Amino acid sequence: VEMSKCQSVMSSSALRALIRKKNHGIENTSGLAAGYQQANVVILHKSLADDFEAFCHANPSPLPLLYRSQPGEWGCPPLAADADIRVDCPQYCVFKDGLLVSRVSSLMSYSGQLQDMVSFYLGCSFSFERTLRKAGVPVRNVEQNCNVSMFRTSLQCRGVGQFQCPMVVTMRPVPEEKLDLVAQITHLTPLAHGGPIHIGDPAVLGIQDVSRPEYGDPVALGPGDVPAFWACGVTGVEAVQSCKPPLAFTHSPGCMFLTDRQDSSVFASTSTPEPDQCPLTFSISQQPLHFSVASKAVVQSIRDLEKIIGEDPGERGIRALFVQDELLRSCLSLSHSSSVLITTGFPTHYKHNPPEETDGPPGAIAIAATLQALQKEVAIVTDHRALEMNQRIMEDAVKKGVIKTAVPLLSYQGNSPDSALYFLCHNGDHKKPRFDHLVAIERSGRASDGNYYNMRGVNIKHLVDPIDDLFITASTIPGISTTGIGDGGNELGMGKVKEAVREHMPNGSLIACDVAADFAITAGVSNWGGYGMACALYILSLCPIHQRYLHKGLGQPHPPTQDQHQAWAASLPSVAKEEEMLSILVQHGVRSGKTGTLGMEVDGLTFHPTHSDLIINMALVLPG
Repeated sequence: VEMSKCQSVMSSSALRALIRKKNHGIENTSGLAAGYQQANVVILHKSLADDFEAFCHANPSPLPLLYRSQPGEWGCPPLAADADIRVDCPQYCVFKDGLLVSRVSSLMSYSGQLQDMVSFYLGCSFSFERTLRKAGVPVRNVEQNCNVSMFRTSLQCRGVGQFQCPMVVTMRPVPEEKLDLVAQITHLTPLAHGGPIHIGDPAVLGIQDVSRPEYGDPVALGPGDVPAFWACGVTGVEAVQSCKPPLAFTHSPGCMFLTDRQDSSVFASTSTPEPDQCPLTFSISQQPLHFSVASKAVVQSIRDLEKIIGEDPGERGIRALFVQDELLRSCLSLSHSSSVLITTGFPTHYKHNPPEETDGPPGAIAIAATLQALQKEVAIVTDHRALEMNQRIMEDAVKKGVIKTAVPLLSYQGNSPDSALYFLCHNGDHKKPRFDHLVAIERSGRASDGNYYNMRGVNIKHLVDPIDDLFITASTIPGISTTGIGDGGNELGMGKVKEAVREHMPNGSLIACDVAADFAITAGVSNWGGYGMACALYILSLCPIHQRYLHKGLGQPHPPTQDQHQAWAASLPSVAKEEEMLSILVQHGVRSGKTGTLGMEVDGLTFHPTHSDLIINMALVLPG
């Protein structure tokens, strides 16, 4: 113990000298050489060197390249003085034909073969552990006096030549209240793997049991800890095994090369990052546990959007239903999704045919258009009686350029107790969901007495299919999230704020929707909520911090191409698109549901002077 305490305050050069004596008792280098970079090591024949360097550049998160040696070069002048890679790691792995054949404390006996080999020094997350501890973040593996946990994931690196392998990650338990601080410190250390690539359920990465790491030691989570995962340089070990060279060497996982280069996280922790370089973390799911990340600048932009769409032109008191960051967290969740189901339709005009109102469909189309541009699968589910009308509306929307491609339209009647499960999941298997996010926008929601009411308290149940059951069933299926967008509290999903609806909204105790969504977005007009969601998704698509996290740190971080940017921007709502969409609805007999509170009705179309201003204000928030 005393030796360990002494080693923890030694300089990196002194520790290298101690390691060379081979009686040091150092089992791993976690917690050592505080304030200095540590390095993973991969040593390959010179014929493989160019491909491996390209592999590192293609996968900079797990393999941040610090230095590539010349063949037969024992030292690494940019990283350390008087270094000798043959003896400066506490332990090495020896591979023959991709198989681990031995672990040794010295490579001196291989000096002849090493003359034709190239050493690669790769950044290591041990480098930022001291900075985390100084910032008040517990580093559990150091506290528990053990190596960090390292896991082989189901994520495949970008392959180059013979190097094709899964990414390895480290896991560190982090108290939930420290997640922002940890993300901010490590984000600014790209040569030590940068920020976390996943926070939450290990199964998302294909890790089934965090108590059984492939490399290193099990690290116990403390009360209130969340598992956070970083890309790991032991990916280089996997790359060696995949390539199967006749002879190769790596450091033994956890037994790093100690450099004389100061850790950049020391500087990062003492400066205030710019908003676009300051990550913030948000919980987006509890089942499974999942956090997402976006820059402080982007978070503020989406909060500005949320404020804009929350204006209350009808003076109905909807601010009482507002929950901050519901738009942000919903859109973060949608950004991680691959298949989205949207529903809309509020038959408030129960004496007319059709009984639908104009609020809802334009917003649903706006959401769908942006999701399509982001390469998500999208479908819309609606009442069976309105299916044919909505198909004609969709065809016209495509013809008029409101949306690029027609969205598949579905209906749901709920004919049996397990209908919702079979609708949402392949063969009714909750482990195989068809959709990972459901969005309801201005969709009539079921009240506590089982009926459906418009704002006047009129029961319209006979016009509504039980799409609420899909949201209720989704709440029992891990991996499916839900969002409700509403402007009165009687819409599907607004059950999350039903107590506020009952207390503050007219007829609230009768009309309040009883079915909750994970996220409840309150807007002055529900269409505005749809427009805000489309704009927020666009903003996230341009956030490098979020995009790196979304792609789990794989591949080179690239800004969107000009074609991508144009496609995303073209999908956004506009004044012209809204006018076209409202005109289409009127042509199909759809009437406004908010006449007398938001504008003046002309030929069945309510003109909302505030709509154009709102869309313009949202445009001012958007990058570019």
